[in-house]
Amino acid sequence: MSIPVDQANRSDQVKIRLSDISFDPEYSPGAFNAVNVCLRIQPAEQVCVITDEATCEIAAAVVAEIEKLGAPYHAWVLEKLAQRPLTDLPRAILDDLESSQVSIFAVQAQPNELRSRIQMTDVVNRRKIRHAHMVNINRQIMLEGMRADFARVDRLSQKIVEMVRQASTIRAKTAAGTDLTANLNPNYKWLKTSGIISPEKWGNLPGGEIFTTPGEVNGTFVIDGVVGDYLCAKFGDLKENPLTVQMKGNRLPEAHSGNRELENDFWKYTHADANSDRVGEFAIGTNIDLKEVIGQILQDEKYPGVHIAFGNPYGAHTGAEWDSTTHIDVVGRKFNIWVDDEQIMREGKFLVEA
Repeated sequence: MSIPVDQANRSDQVKIRLSDISFDPEYSPGAFNAVNVCLRIQPAEQVCVITDEATCEIAAAVVAEIEKLGAPYHAWVLEKLAQRPLTDLPRAILDDLESSQVSIFAVQAQPNELRSRIQMTDVVNRRKIRHAHMVNINRQIMLEGMRADFARVDRLSQKIVEMVRQASTIRAKTAAGTDLTANLNPNYKWLKTSGIISPEKWGNLPGGEIFTTPGEVNGTFVIDGVVGDYLCAKFGDLKENPLTVQMKGNRLPEAHSGNRELENDFWKYTHADANSDRVGEFAIGTNIDLKEVIGQILQDEKYPGVHIAFGNPYGAHTGAEWDSTTHIDVVGRKFNIWVDDEQIMREGKFLVEA
């Protein structure tokens, strides 16, 4: 794909005319949702759009919606600024974020790029930018998850988060063999990322989850959905060959799979630093417009049920005092969930009305 460069920009910046790139009109409803419903971009707000060569067409659909509003924006394609995988986020993008009120990150994940994404979200958190994180966004997600009724998802998310904020334990079980208990720390905050993005917490799109840093998780998780980060693209849907992990005292002493490559890659990822094997996130997916796991972590972690992540606990938001350089989500299917003694989900279906 040929990507024209805006020649009027300074030599240290490589902004791209995404408006010159044609895109599938089927992307427009999801792009409209991103710009007008989730981010609520205003005409006077500066927007920073970050994409890569593989995701330019989707980013072009988003830019088209921004242009309809008349909002000023800068668009960046990572490969025009640095070699990938990125070791650091390019300075030009960091500088642009410093003057933006809204940002959109629509790229395909590559190994060992989490550091550069943390550099980006550090600026987002400090400046309270309304930020949409769309890592591994693809056509299927644009036509499914991004077309969700996010107002409805937000209503359900609000009801569930109000319940868990009062709770001391959450238990989750599945017919596949998951049986785990999360003891909650009242000093750690629950966050709602329903797709309606606020300055207080950037969010993934498509949205639909509530999460916290747990006090402690113990038990078994049969991961028959997906694992996150770049391992998701490598291994896809794990329904036929799941990964089973044991958690004890919030740590990961065991992980087993019939797919030894998956087992070894996951173990290596979760032992990259002193806290990579620590449960940093305990979450409940709340996007009730999603009907099945599709093998894409960006959407699948919003699928109704429990997911957890090992590594970085997003302490700037939850209040967790520890840190990690890694973060990998794991997703299962068809949960039964109890908040204290009240069952809120049966076989993957919420018992709470939106």
